[in-house]
Amino acid sequence: MGTVYRKTFTKPLPAGAEIIVRKGERLARWKDSKGKARTAPIAGDQAAEPGRISVTAGTYTAKYRDGNGLVVEISTGCRDQDAARKVLGELERRAELVKAGVVTAAENAVADHQGTPLPDHFTAYLGHLKAKGVHRTRIANARGRLNKIAADCSAAKLAHLSATMLERWLHSVAEAGMSAPTRNEYRAEIVVFGNWCVRTGRLTSNPLDAVARADANADCRRQRRSLTEAELLRLLDVARRRPLVEAMTVRRGKRKGQLAANVRDDVREQLERLGRERALIYKTLVLTGLRRGELASLAVSQLDLDGPLPSIVLDAADEKNRAGSTLPLRGDLAADLALWVKELNQRHSGDSGAFAPRIFTGPVPLVGSIWCAQPDPNIQSSGAESRLPADAPLFTVPKALVKILDRDLKMAGIAKRDERGRTIDVHAMRHTFGTLLSKGGVAPRTAQAAMRHSTIDLTMNTYTDPKLLDVAGALDALPALPLDGTPADRQEQRATGTDDLRVSGLHQLAPLLAPKSGQRGASEAFAVKMAADDRKRNLPAGDDATACGVKQKHPLTTAVNGCLAVERKGVEPSTFALRTRRSPN
Repeated sequence: MGTVYRKTFTKPLPAGAEIIVRKGERLARWKDSKGKARTAPIAGDQAAEPGRISVTAGTYTAKYRDGNGLVVEISTGCRDQDAARKVLGELERRAELVKAGVVTAAENAVADHQGTPLPDHFTAYLGHLKAKGVHRTRIANARGRLNKIAADCSAAKLAHLSATMLERWLHSVAEAGMSAPTRNEYRAEIVVFGNWCVRTGRLTSNPLDAVARADANADCRRQRRSLTEAELLRLLDVARRRPLVEAMTVRRGKRKGQLAANVRDDVREQLERLGRERALIYKTLVLTGLRRGELASLAVSQLDLDGPLPSIVLDAADEKNRAGSTLPLRGDLAADLALWVKELNQRHSGDSGAFAPRIFTGPVPLVGSIWCAQPDPNIQSSGAESRLPADAPLFTVPKALVKILDRDLKMAGIAKRDERGRTIDVHAMRHTFGTLLSKGGVAPRTAQAAMRHSTIDLTMNTYTDPKLLDVAGALDALPALPLDGTPADRQEQRATGTDDLRVSGLHQLAPLLAPKSGQRGASEAFAVKMAADDRKRNLPAGDDATACGVKQKHPLTTAVNGCLAVERKGVEPSTFALRTRRSPN
């Protein structure tokens, strides 16, 4: 027989509480956040220094034996004792059904979770993601999407989640203007949550899995485009100069727009360094395919510039697929990064001096199938790891990098959106990286490895801009196909008797080659031709005669040879060794 009771627990003494004695019992008295006076007995030894108070729960807890004979305690959520006893009776009835085999233990466990508020399930799910090591941004996105769906659909319990509910919500947000890719992200989030509920015994099946995905290709709001090599050179040049140019530009007055403003030497040096950093950020994004978050996570210690192959070591925790990668660096980029780290070292040691490394922005030669440039042999390795902290960031990547990029594009005269509505943003640098690999003739499988993609389709179709590929030049590699053919082809046609066949005569030849009605395998072409020849030579129509005995293989007579006129038009003669004239085809 089960029972219901209110649990007692302890918690720290509230701030500002005073100790009073009432009827020989020591109590703590304080005012809560609403200004109401509260009292609670002191927990533990009354004579000891009070540190905690004893508090009784406001709701009742049910204690009973479940279907497996184990003693369990479950909060009823009821403040009334009679209501709590009704909940206890329902729990004991379900335990009897499990004992009798009417209900399985899994179904009974699912029923235990039906009364839990949905936000509590969300909290447990987000804790599961955190335990898996999911990035905090991903967890924050999951929390926002799940809470939005639950709030918009007024879903308070797991039982409220259904395919109809989700479909109705997706339809409403679609009418409100939400794009198909965004709707798919919300759908995927709630479906993954449903699958987790099934694995943890909170649901027997996922009712949301049946909701279909929206067609993202039919409702794609943002299409990125790649930058050309000329645009990249202009962008790097503008990114390097714009901070200082804007500081020197007169804002108002008669000289508005002119480069006449005075800039202090220390400010000039700071702005030039900021421009170099921005240009190097763009160049690193384009030549490595790093995402913005991955680039922001790089520390100086993750650069390996001393080995035979300069590279960047990307930690698994900072990579999108959580795999970890070692990205090779091209020669000129490695040289630029070495100069940048050397400057970071000098600034860290307090010796800024007049050090001003120049970033490689000139034309890049194409060697083989990829861009390649040799580093300056006069530039030595930075040795930054010995002086800079190991976790010192390589770049200061601003959160509003896309707005900075927009201003750089405007100053460089590069359209943010092209004639097809495709835009340029920070992630378009990764698209540019994939497109330049394909344009340089890199094998698709190699490009896939460089892009760190799971499928080749993503590399070739999504991250490759066909507009920048030399499709017209690729057509020159196809074989020549002249309509008249080569002289050797025409000689072969004359030898086989097919050179006189004209397309204009096909409509006359087709009825003759059609089989006779009622005779299987017979062709009217030979009969018509033989009839004409027989009238010329006064021979009985249809006779098959040779100049010698039947069993001797001598040439056919002239009357029969007249049938072979069809052969000169590309049709093989019938086989006269058989009684019935049949075409060998």
